[in-house]
Amino acid sequence: MFDAVAALDKVLDNLDREAKEPTRLRGLMVPELKRVIEEGHKAAEAQLLKDRDGMRCARTLSALTDAVVRAIYDAVVWRLYPNDNPTTGEQLAVVATGGYGRGTMAPGSDIDLLFLLPYKQTAWSESVVEAMLYVLWDLKLKVGHATRSVEECLREAKADMTIRTALLEARFLFGTRVLFEELVTRFDAELVMGTAHEFVEAKLRERDGRISKAGSSRYLVEPNVKDGKGGLRDLNTLFWIAKYTYRVRDQAELVAAGLFTAEEYRLFERCDEFLWRVRCHMHFVTNRPEERLSFGLQPRIAERLGFGPRGGLSGVERFMKAYFLIAKDVGDLTAIVCAELEAR
Repeated sequence: MFDAVAALDKVLDNLDREAKEPTRLRGLMVPELKRVIEEGHKAAEAQLLKDRDGMRCARTLSALTDAVVRAIYDAVVWRLYPNDNPTTGEQLAVVATGGYGRGTMAPGSDIDLLFLLPYKQTAWSESVVEAMLYVLWDLKLKVGHATRSVEECLREAKADMTIRTALLEARFLFGTRVLFEELVTRFDAELVMGTAHEFVEAKLRERDGRISKAGSSRYLVEPNVKDGKGGLRDLNTLFWIAKYTYRVRDQAELVAAGLFTAEEYRLFERCDEFLWRVRCHMHFVTNRPEERLSFGLQPRIAERLGFGPRGGLSGVERFMKAYFLIAKDVGDLTAIVCAELEAR
């Protein structure tokens, strides 16, 4: 099995001792990092075809991204801008947000990063962030990024529900952990407390707008696996609402919170896994972040998922029937959550 961390450690060990200039460092690192990413994706695809576990694939790809970002950070901090005795202002935490913060990624997913500072940016932190981003851009990765202090994060999140949602799923990667812990503590105390009603209304309005744009029926002949009705974003919305309202950290806590029964949670997991499996296969087959399950894609995805002809139905027909049943289950889960919220 491919070991991305070991491969990246080797890349760091082999860095030229003269790699103390940004252009030189990128020239040495980028080809090696590309090779590791390609090998990691091939291994993840092979594992997906073998065990048919969409969640395992999504988590494997997220862990690969973690390892790559960590290698870039280590190279920049150790080789380019070492700081053995940082001042109070020269602290930096690298945080995953949004979908990446959940620890699940498809092959073409964006990498959402927050560079978290204690106060305003210093020359050191500006240089580190810039050098990291240049490597990521040279790798042709899609990076969404923000560089903010804890105070700026809270101010922006208070005014913008999209930023608030991204921070809701923030995950510490490396750097100064105390900065991240301060953000989480203050986020809960200053933004979440007493605002659940406002957040739920905003998320449901956002869902209505997204579905009207992607198609109001969950039985579209070419459904959008990510944004369509009954797709992954609907499951994300359910978890965002639950996480914000009930302050759970992990999906498994939804049962203890009283939102789902054990059986309903198993259904949630089954839907999540199936949709991630389909989405990862779509990205692997098209070699791009394709989210629409088009007519041309359906036979290839059906074959990869093991759907063959049976009972008078073709493999594609059986696959799409399974897909629409999952979309219906997602709709049922949405109704359960909305009813529970109204009751409370």
